[in-house]
Amino acid sequence: MSDASTNPPPTPAKLSPKLDAALSVAARAVAAVIAGKTPEAVLAQAAINVRPAAFDLAFSTLRDFGRGDFLLGQLLTKPLQDQDIRALLLLALTRLERRPEDAHTTVDQAVKAAGGMAGGNFKGLVNGVLRNFLRQREPLLAAADADDVARWRHPVWWLDALRTTYPTQWQDIAAAGNSHPPMTLRINRRRSFPNLASTNFLGELAAADIAVQKLDDTALLLTKPLPVDRLPGFREGLVSVQDWGAQRAATLLDVKDGQRVLDACAAPGGKTAHLLELANLDLVALELDAVRARRIDENLERLGLSASVKIGDASQPTRWRDGRPFDRILADVPCSASGVARRHPDIKWLRRATDVAGFVRTQAAILDALWPLLAPGGKMLYCTCSVFPQENSEQIRAFTSRHADARRLPTGGVEEELQLLPAAEHDGFYYALLHKEK
Repeated sequence: MSDASTNPPPTPAKLSPKLDAALSVAARAVAAVIAGKTPEAVLAQAAINVRPAAFDLAFSTLRDFGRGDFLLGQLLTKPLQDQDIRALLLLALTRLERRPEDAHTTVDQAVKAAGGMAGGNFKGLVNGVLRNFLRQREPLLAAADADDVARWRHPVWWLDALRTTYPTQWQDIAAAGNSHPPMTLRINRRRSFPNLASTNFLGELAAADIAVQKLDDTALLLTKPLPVDRLPGFREGLVSVQDWGAQRAATLLDVKDGQRVLDACAAPGGKTAHLLELANLDLVALELDAVRARRIDENLERLGLSASVKIGDASQPTRWRDGRPFDRILADVPCSASGVARRHPDIKWLRRATDVAGFVRTQAAILDALWPLLAPGGKMLYCTCSVFPQENSEQIRAFTSRHADARRLPTGGVEEELQLLPAAEHDGFYYALLHKEK
């Protein structure tokens, strides 16, 4: 599973770019999503001084895509065929609603950006649509609030799934999924200090004018996300960025010195590193994608940690296993990522209801393939960043019905599973701890 929660925000450039340049790049990123692709490739190619602003514009617009698309539909007499211009209008509409005090600048810069697209043929259209929005703002926003997709900024199938599973919580889950994600730190207990009480790290943050909230002995929630370059000790490996919900994985797996551990689907390496910070382990980090596997090596090198990084498919262990059993396995499986959609808002619009069933099949195949690799008496932690029960509680019930030697253990307290829902402090994650009977 992609541990998006370990990815820090892009580092802002020292010089702020002009808004029209950022809008142009962000428009191409949003247009890529409309075409069924992810936005990262477009953003990665942007000039370094433009990228942070374009990233923020694009992701804010994708979080609000259902609302912007509704508003644009009310303002156009017929659908736009040019998707870059459509995306530009979505960006501008989102900014106009979020920052009404900057309306003049937004319209002016959007029109300027349109001048560099499609031969400048849509400058008049962009100007007219945005000014019509400003004139009709209140009735248009009222109409959007009366439309489910526009109000809750999620596809219909996703909202229906939330309503069914969480009848009293679905609105809070949807609202959290539309918010800016939190940025949480994890201190490296190996390289720096055993816990926050034994160090002056909080003082260093205060000296750097970085406000935080202490979540536990090693986790801190930043009041405001910031570039990692501003974090004391980050490049020296004293601290990492990892969502608090993702940090539960290493502690729940209950690792001890000397154990042989497998972290399946390990990239980019946040959970791998956390496990190694907790104990001296013989750890194998498995990743299917060779490019993403390099991120594991980079993260471990920064933190002063080491593991055996292997390229392979978790559902095909005969191609990479060496025959020795594992004492612990972290099955961090591919999933819908419905619990971390605010970090990757394109997920809401690229996913289809039928995709969930495909993830369920993949998860079951990985679980069945990894279970024989676990030593008797060992533990396997199943993990997703999903809020859908088909991938979580239903998946584990099906697995234990197939494997008589699998016994569920409490995941903290007395509960046999832990379902974290997106909240101000963490993203959405699911955990189930399995013990292999001797």
